[in-house]
Amino acid sequence: MTVAAILRHKGHKVTTVDPSITIADVTTILTDQRIGAVLVIDDETHLLGIVSERDIVRCLASSGACGLEMTAGQLMTKAMQFAHPGTTEAEAMAMMTEGRFRHLPVVDHGDLVGLVSIGDVVKSLITQREQEVESLVAYVAGSG
Repeated sequence: MTVAAILRHKGHKVTTVDPSITIADVTTILTDQRIGAVLVIDDETHLLGIVSERDIVRCLASSGACGLEMTAGQLMTKAMQFAHPGTTEAEAMAMMTEGRFRHLPVVDHGDLVGLVSIGDVVKSLITQREQEVESLVAYVAGSG
């Protein structure tokens, strides 16, 4: 299965923020939307970086509560890896595992089309395995 299939099931909605938003406001967005990361953009098409829960925790550990006054543009991770719709689940999982990150922007011909998390990939793999097991059980039960 590909990242495109995961996005078809999960949806293409991506939460984005302006680089000037404070980290305090980012935490509110993450909490309200029950998500783990937001993408930072300067307009509809230019992706600047990503701010994740891990980034915020590291910031708070090093800067204390004043870290909440920082902006998304100051805290964001700029060096990101990207998937494309044809990226397989295995490729996406390998990228995230090797890079030690949990969120992978999906870009198609330069346009942001989605965001997948390691949880999305694992959920997809589990669903596939369950379907395979059901098929095998049905096959074995039918041949007995």
